[in-house]
Order: sequence, then C-alpha cells, then structure tokens
Amino acid sequence: MVRTETMSGRSTGSGRLPAGVYLLGFSLFAMGSAEFLLAGVLPAVADDLDVSLSSAGMLITAFAVGVVVGGPPFAVLSLRWPRRTALVATQAVFAAGVAAGLLGDYQVLLVTRVVSGIAYAGFFAVASVTAISLVTPDRNARASGVVVSGLSLAMVAGGPAGTLLSHFTDWRGGFWAVVVLTVAGMAGCLLGLPATRSGASSAVAPCVSAELATMRRPALWSMLAITVLTTAAYMISFNYLAAMLTDITALPEVWVPAILALFGIGSFVGLSIGGRVSDRRPHLALLTGATAIVLLSVVLVAAVEEVWAVVPTVFLLGVAAFVLNPAIYGRVFAIAADAPTLAGATTVSAFQLGISITPVLAAAAFTQGASLTSVGWIGAALAVAAVPLVLLDRARRAG
Repeated sequence: MVRTETMSGRSTGSGRLPAGVYLLGFSLFAMGSAEFLLAGVLPAVADDLDVSLSSAGMLITAFAVGVVVGGPPFAVLSLRWPRRTALVATQAVFAAGVAAGLLGDYQVLLVTRVVSGIAYAGFFAVASVTAISLVTPDRNARASGVVVSGLSLAMVAGGPAGTLLSHFTDWRGGFWAVVVLTVAGMAGCLLGLPATRSGASSAVAPCVSAELATMRRPALWSMLAITVLTTAAYMISFNYLAAMLTDITALPEVWVPAILALFGIGSFVGLSIGGRVSDRRPHLALLTGATAIVLLSVVLVAAVEEVWAVVPTVFLLGVAAFVLNPAIYGRVFAIAADAPTLAGATTVSAFQLGISITPVLAAAAFTQGASLTSVGWIGAALAVAAVPLVLLDRARRAG
C-alpha cells in the first residue's frame, strides 16, 4: 500500500514512517549522547576543573535531577506552544546550556547540566507526542520506538564516539560535537516537521486542567511504575557489565566495548520487534520483555565466567530490554490519549528515575558484602515485581 500524508503531516498508510519521525530520533540521539558521554571523560573533567572525582560525578546527578524534576513542569508550560516551536526551543536551550557549561567553571557547569536535563526531558516528551501525531493510531508504538531508538544509539554509539573524540582533543571536544549535532537537529525539525499546534490532532485544544486530571488515573501510575521497575531491571546489569567482564570474565579491556555494543545491537532488534507487536498486543510485548529480563539476568549471573555464554546473553538482554519501550509508550498514550504531553514528560522522568536508582540499589548491596554479580539478582527481582503490574493493566484494559 502506498503511504500518503495529510496536510498536517500525518502518515495515513502502512508503508514507511514519515521522515519527521526519523528526524526526531536523530535529534534525541544528538542530545542523549551528552548524557552518556560524561561518564567516559569524568577523570579528565575532575583534573581540568580541579575538583574531586566524586564532585565531578555530581555533574551526572545534576543532569538526572533536571530530567526527573524539570520535565513535567516544562511540559505544562509549553502546552499551548506549537509542537515544532517547543521542540526547537528545547533544543536551543539544551545546546546553549551545554556550550555555556563548557565555557565556565565547575559551578557554571553544574547549573547548566540541570538546565540541559530539563530541556532534554522537555524535548523527549514533546518529540514522543509529535511522533504519534505524524502517524495513524495503529502505528503509534512503532513511531515511538523509532524516537526511542535515538536514545539507544546515543547509549551505544554517541557516548563512546564522543569519549573517543574527547581523548583526541580534550574532554570538551565530544560535547562541542553534541552542540553541533543538536543544532543540525534543530534545522531538521524546522525544515521537516509541520508547524501544527499542540492540539492540532484533536478536537479539543490543550488544557492544563485536562492534563493534570489525566495524571490522577491509576492506570497511568501503574504504567509509570512498570517503566521505573523494568528500566532499572536491565540498566543495573548494563551499568556494571564492564566491571563484570573485566573482573569476573577476565576479558581483555580492548574487547569490552565490542560486548557492550552487542547490547546496543540487541536493543535495535528489540525496538523493531516491540514497535511492530505493541500496536496490536502491547501486553504481550510487556510480559515477554519483563519475563525475558528475569531469565537473562539470572543466566548472566551463572554465565558471566564464560565468554562463549556471556556474549549471546548480553545481546539477548538488549533485545528483551527494548522490546518493552514501544509498548510502554503505546500504553501511556492510549491511557492519556486526550492529554498526552504531561503524561509523556512524566514517562520520560520515569525512565530517568529507573536509570538513576540503579547506583543506589547496587551500592546498598555492595555495602552488605554482596558480590558484583548481585546486580543480576537485583535486576531479576525488579523485573519480577513489574509482572503483576502488567497483568493488572491487562485486566484493566480488558475490563
């Protein structure tokens, strides 16, 4: 079937997704790379700014705080903006924040990381809503999956590539590249997205009270809890995977990036599968992903000493982890179809919260004398806790 588009830019066929969806994914890749880049250059940042390594680590926390706390309020403030305006404005604030931080001292960098986190969360939320406005409802999850794939690419390619660039320049080099790519994304959004208002795809103009009323729906909070639990479930293993590969598997460090890249390749496979399944059977994707994370987390603990076993396990964990994401967004936008912007922003915050709590959970285990592989058991337990919530949401939807 040949795809057509309406005057508002909405795709109305079953063929290729509109270019605007891929532009949003690219922009999220550009901005998301800044989140994963800092960890790779943290010692250089500490030395250059003459602060301790723990103080430099607060820069990572500052970005996370901006995302978790700032995203929903920004979504409310921008409700009546045209979506393209909101997207370009958040990209501009993000790029300006990153640039200002590179030109200032530690205190300036700390503040601008918070500002950049807020802008990043705002863009993510509006981008998700914009993506589903460009396609027909039967492809909402697929479009959301493409946007989220930008974040996956930032994790496995943008961050490492920026780190490599920073080693050849100084630690600021990778971040200047992020600024350039973000500006390119702004240009793409200006040229490739329709100038529609936030309420253009619905009969009712966006309303703050309606958005806030949506946040009182138990089904939405159930999905947010699933988001936090499942994100933390796979990220806690991913965050400590390099340490397990070197300390337990005894893998030469030169091979670690290749194994981590397998997780990223798996994530793209998972997004493709999840995007196509979730529009019709979201709970199948959610249950399959959560159950697979449980099993693979346990397998990772058992197989981590053997390279031949850990390599396919890492790949499959990436698949399982990202099968979930399109289904999560599909359910969120189904529950909050009449007021998606704030719900989308809160979902972004839930993803970031899931990522942010993993060091706390791991530290709690390590201080009690648990081994490094305990993160796998924690991940399995978190995914198990998500399963009843998925079953409850399925029953609620059927009812």
